[in-house]
Amino acid sequence: MTAGKPKLPIAVAIPTKNEGLNIAEAVKSVLGHFEAVVVVDSHSTDDTVKIAEECGAEVVTYTWDGGHPRKKQWCLDNVRTDLDWILLLDGDERLSPGLLAELRETFRDPAAPKPAAYDIPLGYWFSGKRLRHGYTIRKRSLTDRTRSHYPEVGDLEAPGIGEVEGHYQPVAATVGTLTHPIEHQDLDPVTAWFERHNRYSDWEAWLEQHPQVKEQVRQVKSRQGQLFHKAPFKPVVSFAYMYLYRRGFLDGRAGFDFALAMSFYRWQIALKSREKPVRR
Repeated sequence: MTAGKPKLPIAVAIPTKNEGLNIAEAVKSVLGHFEAVVVVDSHSTDDTVKIAEECGAEVVTYTWDGGHPRKKQWCLDNVRTDLDWILLLDGDERLSPGLLAELRETFRDPAAPKPAAYDIPLGYWFSGKRLRHGYTIRKRSLTDRTRSHYPEVGDLEAPGIGEVEGHYQPVAATVGTLTHPIEHQDLDPVTAWFERHNRYSDWEAWLEQHPQVKEQVRQVKSRQGQLFHKAPFKPVVSFAYMYLYRRGFLDGRAGFDFALAMSFYRWQIALKSREKPVRR
């Protein structure tokens, strides 16, 4: 309990692997405010587990067997199942004070009717600066596990993603929207961003080569993701949307760098999807 306030009836699950630079801030942003804070670690080789435990989080180990459920659905199935509501928070994310206050108001009456899930805006940081304009993603991070689930799409053989579900949302019959953000402030160097997106582009390119699975993924993406899925000339459209239409130029150099990096990511996907497999 924090400052006399009851804890929110929500389990926070933080999936991690080698998040030693970020995990302390993630845990500190939620600890004491929620009924449970559980770090779900995939055999980190750095000090992620040690730091999480020192900060006061419970730590459990996750080992992927190559099939379903993947990591996020595993959290829904196994982490503090006595609590219906679960908030999935990445190791490089943290709750904003505004979001915490909004959650307290939303759950002031735990018995009041609620949608099966909530979409939450993501406050994105790039190269050390908070982007205020070009980035508009919402994540379905808060769900009632009894009324929502991650779909089992046919991408288990795809490269680049592995144990964690790809860039798609959990399925829920009814969805609400919160207004305050989760802050995505990765303290790793920008090279880690490029390494991750190099892997992500492998997955996206694989989807381009497997249209049936791509359609499965499209159907469970956000509305914005579904629209962008069909857009032609994606590298150009991505840059124009973020930098011009969403006024990313107002974020200065960081806004330009991020729009360019995302355009390059889309170019990687297109290039990799056109590459023919080497016959041996």
